[in-house]
Amino acid sequence: MSKIYDLIIVGAGPAGLASALYAGRAKLDTLLLEKEKAGGQIVTTEEIENYPGSPQDESGPKLIGRMVEQVNHFGVDLRYEEVTGFDFSDKVKRVKTNKEEYLAKSIILANGAVPRKLDVPGEKEFTGRGVSYCATCDAAFYEDLEIYVIGGGDTAVEEAIYLTKFARKVYIVHRRDELRAAKSIRDKAMANEKIDFIWNSVVKEISGSAGVVDRMVLHNRVTGEDTEYLADEDDGIFGVFVLVGYLPETKTIKDTITLNDGGYIDADESLTTNVEGVFAAGDIRGKLLRQVVTATSDGAVAAIQAEKYIEENF
Repeated sequence: MSKIYDLIIVGAGPAGLASALYAGRAKLDTLLLEKEKAGGQIVTTEEIENYPGSPQDESGPKLIGRMVEQVNHFGVDLRYEEVTGFDFSDKVKRVKTNKEEYLAKSIILANGAVPRKLDVPGEKEFTGRGVSYCATCDAAFYEDLEIYVIGGGDTAVEEAIYLTKFARKVYIVHRRDELRAAKSIRDKAMANEKIDFIWNSVVKEISGSAGVVDRMVLHNRVTGEDTEYLADEDDGIFGVFVLVGYLPETKTIKDTITLNDGGYIDADESLTTNVEGVFAAGDIRGKLLRQVVTATSDGAVAAIQAEKYIEENF
């Protein structure tokens, strides 16, 4: 008979690693599955200033490295395999990967979400070096510089307003001739002297020199013209914040777990889903703030909930 784990955690980002840490310390026989590399989005961040207790030279890779060491220390089985499907029809759950099929008494889904990309030349190469997807994470790095915010929805405009606390000037680049954001948010942006708008435009190319973004080409969808934007000579860099939404990693569970209107797992602060014994943690669930600190908090709660479920049902 196949081995039955106490707990299988899917995703080794901050939420999954925190879950694994708490589960390992609770002596749960735990399997942690990650399809690529541990850390998720945070490993692309060169500096972390808003995670409590982090040293001044903290980076995403350093923080995740320590988390992985903790997980290994407490005996969690970390395997790099891609999860391809689930079977939650029985009390003991099945998790299928590209290599094996595993059994567990409980599951924590911590697959995360990924920022929606522009898929233009230079975006990938300059991610973390001028291209960002999180204003809360990276705003302070653009103190008194110019920033271009790509997007026109509530999040993009709210983040643009937030960025004016740091930037000298913020330009909102939107593919249409008016914002999609709620009127109250639009009005605040329009009234902010630090914000200007570039309408009917999309990013065509991002490039730079000395390893940072200093050039961007925008394409006007109405006139068909391309316009080149260069960094101020004294600055040598500007920020490009891509805020056009997120894509939750729910394709393998969308037919099994209840999702909200945004496609995220519908799980409240107890982190329970509509399937008994299955919990959701981190960016994969609907929540107000997606940061490392909230992901690790979710991970801790999910592990405690899973432990309680196992004690009561097995």
